[in-house]
Amino acid sequence: MSSPPGLGPHCVGLRVVVRRVLPGRTGPSGGPAMTDLLGVLETWSPPVLTVRSEDGALTEIALADVVSGKPVPPRPSPRMRVSAEQACLLSNASWPAVHTEDLGDWLLRASGGFSARANSVMAIGDPGVPFGEALDRVVAFYAGHHLPAWAQVVVGSETGDRFADAGWRTARPGEADSELQLASVAQASRAVRRLLPPSAPTALVSQTAGPGWLANDARARAHPADAVAVLEGPAEVGFVSVVEDGVVVAKGRVAADGDWAGITDVWVSVDHRRRGLALVVMAELLEWAAERGAGTAYLQVRGDNAPGLALYAGLGFRTHHTYRYLAQGA
Repeated sequence: MSSPPGLGPHCVGLRVVVRRVLPGRTGPSGGPAMTDLLGVLETWSPPVLTVRSEDGALTEIALADVVSGKPVPPRPSPRMRVSAEQACLLSNASWPAVHTEDLGDWLLRASGGFSARANSVMAIGDPGVPFGEALDRVVAFYAGHHLPAWAQVVVGSETGDRFADAGWRTARPGEADSELQLASVAQASRAVRRLLPPSAPTALVSQTAGPGWLANDARARAHPADAVAVLEGPAEVGFVSVVEDGVVVAKGRVAADGDWAGITDVWVSVDHRRRGLALVVMAELLEWAAERGAGTAYLQVRGDNAPGLALYAGLGFRTHHTYRYLAQGA
């Protein structure tokens, strides 16, 4: 059976519009009645296809009734209209620092050296004091915590430019900037279910970061108390593991805060890659988020992490903004 114009099995998983005949009904001109259906093409199994509309309803359509169709771009998401400043504040909830101090809109964060995010000033908005004084306050705060003074800034922002003008430089030379990406939890969940391997292993979920979950994380082993405080800090947090022969071979973490769920620490052991384990982990993380009512998932991924970027793009994640870390006099 030939494919209708504009459609085919290559469209599975894409948002499409399908024009079809309504059998037994007459249209305004006296010919067959037709209608358009907009949704995600879920299956292509001749002699039928199925389309899931945005209200979640699944419609089965005989290929013989399809007049035409085509993929259409995803509807622009309202969540992408959130400002970079708002997105930074929302994402901070999934990675709470051990020690914090407000500096106007800025947030000073220190956690004994565990992770850049929890040991840098989130420099967004107005510090509430002259910029030079704000920098002095930042330097003094980190000196008091025996840490280097680092700042997290949005790439292209006026604040980032002012740090650069003051002599602050990239804290991680040679590394790409990080991208904060967003996706619909429901859409990403549907996408990952379609991609899961047929005999996917079972993932376990815990409320704590146990020794097995932490075993592969050199940062956490170097700062164990602070790492656990940051990782287990959110009110609602889940730790996903795929365990084989008593060893964690894939893992991830998710924290929920109202409508937003932050995904972090997705990792697969080198010896167990190309088995779809990252998809298994993501499926569990997204299901956990959905069960707690989260509608938006976000994650941070470095721009030079090609496998990660490909995985997340396939699930519908899109870059909201890019950020980097700057260090004083680096």
